[in-house]
Amino acid sequence: MANALTAIRLTLALPIAAALADSELLAPVTLAALLALALASDYLDGPVARRTGKASARGMLFDHTTDCLFVTGGLTGAAIGGSITPLLPVLIPLAFGQYVVDSYVWFRQKQLRASVLGRWNGILYFVPIVLITAARLPFPAGFASLLRLADRSRDNAVQAARPEQLTKTQSTRRATEDWHEASACRPSCPNARCLSGTP
Repeated sequence: MANALTAIRLTLALPIAAALADSELLAPVTLAALLALALASDYLDGPVARRTGKASARGMLFDHTTDCLFVTGGLTGAAIGGSITPLLPVLIPLAFGQYVVDSYVWFRQKQLRASVLGRWNGILYFVPIVLITAARLPFPAGFASLLRLADRSRDNAVQAARPEQLTKTQSTRRATEDWHEASACRPSCPNARCLSGTP
């Protein structure tokens, strides 16, 4: 069962790589669905192998080799499509080759050497493919509607604030005029109408 999950990811490597190379080959939603299926298989194959007692050195090698082929293929497609630098897909097999040599030759183990760094590396090198795929998805209609609603609310708030500001300005102007009229037009009054003797 675990190897079958890994095989699903291996089968999806070619169509996903081709779709990343040619954006018109698959609809963005279809590409995202296939990528989600591949990621789900990568997440589940290890736990399924351990729970069913089928975990083995060969299965682990099959899993990690499939990851390397999947990511290298996907990044190669993305490089062909112009989304990333061609250098990136070259680094993946080099890093994986070093991992294999370190495990079997340097540390003389009978299976791939597990480590926290290796685990995070196995997770993070999927990130570029996920980001490229996500960038092709259409903007969520619900989120766009929410943004439009927020813009309308802001515009309404600005429009509602303007009459209040005009009312305050008019009230201040009227109070100033009333004060000038009640001051009997003293010579010290700066109002031009008072100095000219105009009511």
